[in-house]
Amino acid sequence: MRKVININNGWRFLQKEVPMPQLLPADWPTVDLPHTWNAVDGHDGNGGYNRGSYWYAREFETPRQPLPGGRVYIQVHAAGQEAAVWVNGQKACEHKGGYSLFRADVTELCKEEGPNLLCILCSNKERAGIYPQAADFTFYGGLYRGVDIVSVPATRFDMDFAGGEGFDVSAAPMADGSGEFELRSFITNPGPDYTVSYSIYDKDGKEVAGAVRPSESPDVKLPVPCAHLWSPDAPYLYTVTARIVRRNEVVDEVTVKSGVRSFSVDPDKGFILNGRPLPLRGVCRHQDRLYKGNALTKEEHWEDARIIKELGANTIRLAHYQHSQDFYDACDELGFVVWAEIPFISVFDPTPEAHENCKSQLTELIVQNFNHPSICFWGLSNEILIGGISEQLVENHKELNHLAHKLDGTRLTTIAHVSMTPGEAPLHDIADVESYNLYFGWYGGKTEDNGPWLDEYHKKYPHRSLGLSEYGCEGIITYHGPEPACKDYSEDYQARYHEHMAQVLSERPWMWSSHVWNMFDFGCSFRNEGGVKGRNNKGLVSMDRKIRKDSFYIYQAYWTDKPMVHICGRRYAQRAGETTEIRVYSNQPTVSLYLNGSLYAEQSACKAFVFEVALKEGMNTVMASAGSARDSIVLEKVDREPEIYTVPAPDEDPRKGAPNWFKMPDLTAMGGKPEGGYEE
Repeated sequence: MRKVININNGWRFLQKEVPMPQLLPADWPTVDLPHTWNAVDGHDGNGGYNRGSYWYAREFETPRQPLPGGRVYIQVHAAGQEAAVWVNGQKACEHKGGYSLFRADVTELCKEEGPNLLCILCSNKERAGIYPQAADFTFYGGLYRGVDIVSVPATRFDMDFAGGEGFDVSAAPMADGSGEFELRSFITNPGPDYTVSYSIYDKDGKEVAGAVRPSESPDVKLPVPCAHLWSPDAPYLYTVTARIVRRNEVVDEVTVKSGVRSFSVDPDKGFILNGRPLPLRGVCRHQDRLYKGNALTKEEHWEDARIIKELGANTIRLAHYQHSQDFYDACDELGFVVWAEIPFISVFDPTPEAHENCKSQLTELIVQNFNHPSICFWGLSNEILIGGISEQLVENHKELNHLAHKLDGTRLTTIAHVSMTPGEAPLHDIADVESYNLYFGWYGGKTEDNGPWLDEYHKKYPHRSLGLSEYGCEGIITYHGPEPACKDYSEDYQARYHEHMAQVLSERPWMWSSHVWNMFDFGCSFRNEGGVKGRNNKGLVSMDRKIRKDSFYIYQAYWTDKPMVHICGRRYAQRAGETTEIRVYSNQPTVSLYLNGSLYAEQSACKAFVFEVALKEGMNTVMASAGSARDSIVLEKVDREPEIYTVPAPDEDPRKGAPNWFKMPDLTAMGGKPEGGYEE
């Protein structure tokens, strides 16, 4: 019977490039997983971070199977950015790619008795042929998702193909109200003595369907009567268990969660779930946190998902790589439609090795995540035309698209285009649907340009299903002022920008999706903008998850039904001038504003309510009421506002807009911008 033994505790780690240890190094510091050596320097603003190759070492005992022929695997949930596994001084495997699970069969390398020495070399050094080559985020190094020992019998669900579970489940609604579950098992060493037994359980644990198949031909379609459908509003999950049985004994078992849903995308109707249009409105997410880097616990992944649910989003684009199984599980259970993608991003490496790495990462992404009902889209690339276009790049995309559909015929493919991609570029019409990363109002142009651009594109290319894969601007909560403007990096401008964008999106349900860049501030060691180094500050929530910026609440007003009200500008706490503007966000039709205990004004509006208020000298209390919701803040009227409210003088003329990350000099050191890149 399968045994999964977690070995996250008690590793020895040395942040120094040394030869592989031959014995467990007792003088090395002890660390527990998840772990990254860039937990601090990956975003502390000191201008760089440690990109090295370092050893993790630990001992383990060889687990045994009761039946002969069992195998032992080392299972690494992710290692940034490449890794090699050694057992007792012998190499077991190498893995290139920092975001997916991989396994090494170490059966023959293990000792019969006594401890085995496990050494894993992780590297986040710059390396040709491995994606990502360069990007606007930190490439954290380390064993940041954990390691298991897995012991399995000779006849088992496959462990050797792309880190998959050896068991695929897809479920779709039928016309008679049932749900048809297509079950596919991949059995190692099948035989006439073995059968595969399937059980489907509802959320209460009651078995609602079952089937038994020979191990040599185990696939089956199994109906569940009166099936509950999966959706963001009602994310109903079934538990599906597959067991390999030898006479009266279960020798291996795999369990997954599955949801019954159908979906499609129409250029005019947008995203359609279970036969009904459902505009996808949500956020992008990176997987790091302040002074923890990407070494997150299960609880922290779930906290992120719950904050996004609080926002009211129904979709998440998981940028720009495969995320933790813990987060995909959270998306299944909380109800998000997910765009999952590979780190084929920004800089194209034309070598055959790089293309094989791209295919390998796409294969692992799909095979390892096939069973998640939340995932509806496989992302092929992001802003890959920054470095220009070539026939080879186009052909590589066609091959990736074909591979995605070969591995998974149930989902759609998509691409995130850089904003300068021409409408007639040959990279269009390869994926099933597409999106653009647009930053009008930040990197160039005006916020008001977004709507007309989308309308014109939709009119010119009516056969394309169009989404907005990224949009946003920096918001640093220290900066405030009475006249917020682009590139002042203020929380106030970020809120105004998102006010406009939320309205633009609400008026265009034909757009199949939109994803704010970004849900959380994240680490990017080479950034230096708005007086803040080492971070991308476009998040609706701070990197430590402690502060929801004002822009968070405008989306909550648009995307949630529970009565809410939020007064903006609570951090703009000291204000000068005869009057000051107080903005309130609410999903209620009417807001009442109280100043110093008395009703000041009542206003009807759509989501954003703007009051011009004359404060008294000294301290003032402001309270807003909307339906059953209340919020209050304190403001002080002063003669002169603090200098800290103003961003330090920028290096560029503000009229040029904020600098694109891929125009920064640091990109050259990161891998360079190829010739022929698009320019704004």
